[in-house]
Amino acid sequence: MRKNYQTSTHRARYAGRVTPKKAKLDHDQATHEAALALPDTVTVAIADLAGELEEGLLAFAVGTGLKVLDVVMDNEARLLAGERGKHDPDRTAVRHGTDSGLVTLGGRQVPIRRQRLRNADKTAEVQLPTYVAASSTDLLGRQVMSRMLAKLSTRRYRAGLEPVGKAVEQRSRGTTKSSVSRRFVEATETALAELMSADLSGLDLVALMVDGVVFAGHMAVVALGIDIDGHKHPLALVEGDAENATLVKDLLVDLRDRGLDVTKPILAVLDGSKALANAIKAVFDHPVIARCQLHKIRNLKRYLPDKVFRVVERRMRDAYKNPDPLAGQGDLEALARELQRQHPGAAGSLREGLAETFTVARLAVPPTLARTLRSTNAIESMIEICRDHSSNVKRWQDGTMVLRWCGAGMAEAKKQFRRVNGYMHLRKLREELDKHIAKSITASRYPAQKEVAA
Repeated sequence: MRKNYQTSTHRARYAGRVTPKKAKLDHDQATHEAALALPDTVTVAIADLAGELEEGLLAFAVGTGLKVLDVVMDNEARLLAGERGKHDPDRTAVRHGTDSGLVTLGGRQVPIRRQRLRNADKTAEVQLPTYVAASSTDLLGRQVMSRMLAKLSTRRYRAGLEPVGKAVEQRSRGTTKSSVSRRFVEATETALAELMSADLSGLDLVALMVDGVVFAGHMAVVALGIDIDGHKHPLALVEGDAENATLVKDLLVDLRDRGLDVTKPILAVLDGSKALANAIKAVFDHPVIARCQLHKIRNLKRYLPDKVFRVVERRMRDAYKNPDPLAGQGDLEALARELQRQHPGAAGSLREGLAETFTVARLAVPPTLARTLRSTNAIESMIEICRDHSSNVKRWQDGTMVLRWCGAGMAEAKKQFRRVNGYMHLRKLREELDKHIAKSITASRYPAQKEVAA
């Protein structure tokens, strides 16, 4: 019968139960298909960890963890190849010495010694499942990306890592400026690819927002959706100008090709760009266009002196707060007539697309939900998160770099999203959209039917 001696490093290394239990697969290990089995208990010697304990509890825990990892890998090797020095006719692998390896630990790579195995006929290498999981570079890439998006520079990356003890720190790798930069590029490329290839067939969107963002002279168009339960979803981005209808249409066609249902009525909240509206009408079967009220107010500031603008802004806000959308629109049309003589540019800007700024009010959206849908603040908030995460970038190299940073920022923004205010009214909004589209179809068919009858 085997005994466990906690004072003997060699004996403790191979002690412990060997009955495995199923462990959950790491979903990020695309190449790791073998079930990862861990023993119920392991025994390690901690007498030689006194130095780590003096450096702090975390350093002590890291030292203990590395010893546990060593015991677990030895246990897996024994399950596959049998006891060392004893012939096992049922073994599925044979020992092939040891080799150096790297495991991911707290944003760095730490070298270890690992068992090498080959299959019984010695034709191929056999990987230990625990080592495959512990050495994953995907986890390291995610940790690098999270620290970089938290504004930790590549030069100071090492300063942001957890203290794991001097012995481990001196042996660690992957923390140089160039290593961190390469892993960040790989991680952001992966985040962008996942964003642009995500399956959208399961989304039931009620509202869609499209807007442009500028990074160091590079324009990108981003799309955000709000589903029937009030959750916000970053959908896609593309480099180019938001005023380019062909570019925006290609972005929306890509959403359709990825499974997004474009046959249902949807509220499209836009900043007033004609190219955005035309592209949405070309792709979606039943879009209802709503222009951002805040953009309409801001646009007039370019045409008016500050003193006049303050008065106009107050009147516009009062009109948009009017519970009667027809009366509110009438007030702004009267305001445009007043501005026509002295400020014709402002009057024309105010009239352009004025009715669409009252779309949300005409749909009888409750005030809590209307605050979200009468402006593009939701997508602008996502854009600001992207800007904030990239504020440390001093030199933008090209458009690909812009897309990588913006895509990573959108993925990070999704983690911070909450359900929109008044989300419980979104199903009522869907009903109102259905009624609005039904009236529009009836109105468009009536003149043709009447003409035929005549």
